[in-house]
Amino acid sequence: MRRRRPGRWGCVIVLLLFTAVCCAAPVSNAISAYVALHTARQDTAQTAESGSVSDIPARMLAAYKKAATLVRRHVPDCRGMGWPILAGIAKVESHHATGRTITTSGDIRPRIYGVLLNGSGAGGNTTVFPDTDKGRWDGTDTGERAVGPFQFLPSTWDGAGRDANGDKKADPHNADDAALGAAVYLCGGGRDLTQRGQLKAALFQYNRSSAYVANVLGRIDQYTAAAKDPGLKNVTGKVRTVIEAALSQRGVPYSWGGGNATGRSYGICCTPSGKSGAHIKGFDCSGLTTYAYAKVGVQLPRTAAAQAGVGRRIPAGLGTGALEPGDLVFFAYAPGRDSTIYHVGIYVGSGQMVNAPRPDTVVRVDTVDAMSGYAGGARLL
Repeated sequence: MRRRRPGRWGCVIVLLLFTAVCCAAPVSNAISAYVALHTARQDTAQTAESGSVSDIPARMLAAYKKAATLVRRHVPDCRGMGWPILAGIAKVESHHATGRTITTSGDIRPRIYGVLLNGSGAGGNTTVFPDTDKGRWDGTDTGERAVGPFQFLPSTWDGAGRDANGDKKADPHNADDAALGAAVYLCGGGRDLTQRGQLKAALFQYNRSSAYVANVLGRIDQYTAAAKDPGLKNVTGKVRTVIEAALSQRGVPYSWGGGNATGRSYGICCTPSGKSGAHIKGFDCSGLTTYAYAKVGVQLPRTAAAQAGVGRRIPAGLGTGALEPGDLVFFAYAPGRDSTIYHVGIYVGSGQMVNAPRPDTVVRVDTVDAMSGYAGGARLL
């Protein structure tokens, strides 16, 4: 299936001065050049390019998981379809529809279109693909262009498309439908995707490029690692209580200013980009750590930067190997300057942490390198 994904969306980098409300700490003018040149994280705390669960909008992640569950209704002999496979493709194709609005029913607006495949060379296309859908899916009857978060050609969608959200139509611009269509297409006549060779073959069929296959495989491996639950069999006492308290909140939505020692709460308005937690009952990063540590009688200050001053500090220079389960994990715009700390998580071992990443996501387990600017940790117990 020959497709062209849309160009990588650029970020407009602006300097935003944070108020010390939640996970963010004030950014001083002294490092404004550093921030402007090296980060566009701001309040959304965008993740590193390595790929992690925290870079997936909650609604898209739900679509991937739903599709992985439903696919065997359509391809009974398919084996090994997991949501990280779908996430790996959607990461490369559309950055998980980041920047779009995704409705409760899964509709993505505005729609995502690739370049017109007319052989002009734009976007790398050199072959003319005549129109097959009269513009129904790709918005033009002058030729073909890939559509939706999984960048299907309309002609391919005609065979792979499935209705996953129950509205009796298969729409490549719907997150649920598109994810299920991709799962069906990858499964073919009944592949075993637990076999690396068959997974590679499925990805090559999806886009006949060895570089593409390698890129998506890397993403799949990263999402698979990030999705694994931590093993806590050797973690005991108060540390285990803290970690289990944090893990019990997985799936709870991120809320700017949300969460306290007693549990989830409504947040406040607003982040610098206008994201409000006022109508979302959940946690931000430091609200989650405050809640988890309150379970063992430890009172933490409310912001991530202030929490770095509690307990025994673990310098970033020692590396993540110096962390132990239960440690707070910090991230800063300028590592080495605790005043620039913007995020905190709870380390659970094996390179993972419990994380409330950013607006439009949920509490989940992530790899420590999911966030940029590792700034060390703090041991409280």
